[in-house]
Amino acid sequence: MAKIGLFFGTQTGNTQTVAEQIQKEFGGDSVVELIDIANASPEDFEAYECVIVGCPTWNIGELQSDWEGFYDELDAIAFSGKKVAYFGAGDQVGYADNFQDAMGILEEKISSLGGTTVGYWPVDGYDFNESKAVRNGKFVGLAIDEDNQSDLTDERVKTWVAQLKREFGV
Repeated sequence: MAKIGLFFGTQTGNTQTVAEQIQKEFGGDSVVELIDIANASPEDFEAYECVIVGCPTWNIGELQSDWEGFYDELDAIAFSGKKVAYFGAGDQVGYADNFQDAMGILEEKISSLGGTTVGYWPVDGYDFNESKAVRNGKFVGLAIDEDNQSDLTDERVKTWVAQLKREFGV
């Protein structure tokens, strides 16, 4: 069984591509198991002490549809004792008033259920107005903007995964 469960939802494929990059950077499927939230059940979370959640912000500050459909099922998951990292895909130019909101919505819910957030990410290098994903001046997880900063994605993933390896203790 893999040590880290990476649960993602994707609409256009960007979030899945980033999930695969994260998996590869960790060392492959022997370390990180990818689970599409569209096919997941609450029981799937039980196998992991370390969880990564990936969700794009869709429309105007909304969860991606598969995460939206799964949102109430989060209540059935025992997150206490789990370290949870987040990453999101968003567009800071077109949606500057709700950049990465979905990541913040999921982090708020999972934290309220006992999950311990790890993987905070600096807001430096981004240009946006508002975000539900900012806590104490940092994003609650890795903010990806494939629309405007795709040239920075690879380096951001490498840096974030190195950080997570320390925080997850792997």
